[in-house]
Amino acid sequence: MSQETDQDDQLYHLLAAVALQDRAAFRRLYEATSAKLFGFALRVLHKEELAEEAVQDAYVAIWHAAASYQMHLAAPLTWMVTIVRNKALDVRRRALADGGDVRVELEDADGLADMAAGPHELAQLSRDAQALARCMDTLAGRQRQAIGMAYLHDLSHSDVAARLGLPLGTVKTWIRRGLDRLRDCLSRREAA
Repeated sequence: MSQETDQDDQLYHLLAAVALQDRAAFRRLYEATSAKLFGFALRVLHKEELAEEAVQDAYVAIWHAAASYQMHLAAPLTWMVTIVRNKALDVRRRALADGGDVRVELEDADGLADMAAGPHELAQLSRDAQALARCMDTLAGRQRQAIGMAYLHDLSHSDVAARLGLPLGTVKTWIRRGLDRLRDCLSRREAA
């Protein structure tokens, strides 16, 4: 098992405990991730005090949202980085509204573009994420896992095959057919 997979497993178990309001698990989660999340926030906001504010807001959100974390949609750290990114953008908006000068990188550690989405765009993104989650639930477990590993963990088909202990052709077929099913499912939801 790779170090990344071990870390994902550890963070997943900590998030599951945090979902049950386990303060000791939350402390361990903070200790395991705060340096990375602070570094990420600092790269986005370029000011320590603003990065600290974003990280504090993010951990409050993580405490409250841990029960909604879905392992098949994103790795634990990716999920937390997304929360930090959103909080950093909120801090940026507040600082700009107060007349501050805040530079923000257009690409974060995961290569996501700065969308600066407003409430309507965020609501649509949330609906889209929920629709995708529902459609992902229609896939067989191993197929869903293979797609998640390929697209959420950014693994090559070969890496997915190696981690699952399956032939490369099987993994490619599962992913292709799974993506076709997701496309059909999302199209039907959009048409409804």
